[in-house]
Amino acid sequence: MSWLDNIIPSIMRGKDTTHRNVVPEGLWIRCGDCENSLYRPELEKALNVCPKCGVHMRISARRRLDIFLDPPSRTELATDIGPIDALKFKDTKRYRERLSAAQKKTGETEALIVIAGQLKGIPVVAAAFDFNFLGGSMGYAVGERFTQGARHALEQKMPFIVFSATGGARMQEALISLMQMAKTASMIERMKVAGVPYISVLTDPVYGGVSASLASLGDINIAEPGVRAGFSGPNIIRETIRVELPEGFQRGEFLLSHGAIDMIVRRSEMREMIARLLSKMLNISLKSP
Repeated sequence: MSWLDNIIPSIMRGKDTTHRNVVPEGLWIRCGDCENSLYRPELEKALNVCPKCGVHMRISARRRLDIFLDPPSRTELATDIGPIDALKFKDTKRYRERLSAAQKKTGETEALIVIAGQLKGIPVVAAAFDFNFLGGSMGYAVGERFTQGARHALEQKMPFIVFSATGGARMQEALISLMQMAKTASMIERMKVAGVPYISVLTDPVYGGVSASLASLGDINIAEPGVRAGFSGPNIIRETIRVELPEGFQRGEFLLSHGAIDMIVRRSEMREMIARLLSKMLNISLKSP
């Protein structure tokens, strides 16, 4: 008890003072770029884009699809496809233990979610990687979920939009993981031949086997501002070739200036932009707001 408590009458103190000036945990978030403290409800209204510096923070796959698709008429696809520990892989931990921890952390069964729904009235299939699930890595289940989503889009003549956020192939599945690059690329080619639009959206970060396959093969390749994308990280490249890399190397703006992507679109404008692109590609009119 402090000296101040001794001179304040108990009736003024009340019976319980332990709750005074307590801020609920998680109510404020610090921006990793500008280091400003941000009020969580306001940040969520801004779609997790920092109002101070404009950095696009990472969001979960499910939240991304929630803010992208129209609210009604959503059907999640390939929910029966889950990861398989075919190699019984073990490093410092067993692969199945890492999977269990990732599932508990994210509430998801795999790193890719695929949903059939609508975008401003246009029937679409949309998929999103969850970076919090083992770095959004692509193994058998991710490749198969992508394939089933693409097949549904192909059969129903619906555009396929994929939001990538990944560290690349999942090392615990070795060649099984690398095979998904060819499998997903094959499905994209089938859509292209059939005239079914495929739009790839890069969100921070996109590396490894995903960047070298499905993330780079869109009819239109879009990136959020400040996204980092490439096959290997800049530190590995710098150490390998022993040269200083250009400023902003592998950032979305650098990729755009060198023709690796088609456009950079802010998160708040993504729905409108992709809907407009699809209306042109499909020669249809958009549904009125």
